[in-house]
Amino acid sequence: MEKKKLSLKEIGIPKLAIMFLCGILLIILSFPSLLSGGDKKESTKTTTTENATAQTSVTEDSYESEMEEKLKVVLKKVEGIGDVEVMITLKSSKEKITLKDTPYSQETLSETDSSGGTRQSNTIDKKDETVLQNSGSGGSTPYVVKELEPEIEGVLVIAQGGGSQTIISEIVDAVEVLFGVPAHKIKVMKMNSN
Repeated sequence: MEKKKLSLKEIGIPKLAIMFLCGILLIILSFPSLLSGGDKKESTKTTTTENATAQTSVTEDSYESEMEEKLKVVLKKVEGIGDVEVMITLKSSKEKITLKDTPYSQETLSETDSSGGTRQSNTIDKKDETVLQNSGSGGSTPYVVKELEPEIEGVLVIAQGGGSQTIISEIVDAVEVLFGVPAHKIKVMKMNSN
């Protein structure tokens, strides 16, 4: 077999330039610290942790306010209810369910002693490990499978039509259907006429 050498003329200047630029791009992408400015070390980690904590509490407050506002809008459209104020309390915070890797091994050992007796020993080894994914900053974070919204503890509705037993029953039924809250955790009150 005869080996053929490629010359610069056969490859061509445009193809060579494209190959050169692709090589530089691959080098840059292989070092993520170059893209994110690797000089920010500990202060970035601390700020990220503080931001995550603040974001969690803001998210819970915004979830609560969003649900209250949606319920107000829906109830105001029902005939006889009139103006409405709503307060929702949460039982728990938002929960993130992470993916777990569960390595499992089982070992069975059979022994026979000198008098002819046998003994069996079973050992089971099972460990739960959280699956991690690489984040853009070079660290790793747990792989989140799903997020559960906070569970609603109770609902208070103050309505202009809250004096009528029919309106109270309709409001309680609506809240039960929308939020899955039992009737004994829903309170409907008549709004002050001032």
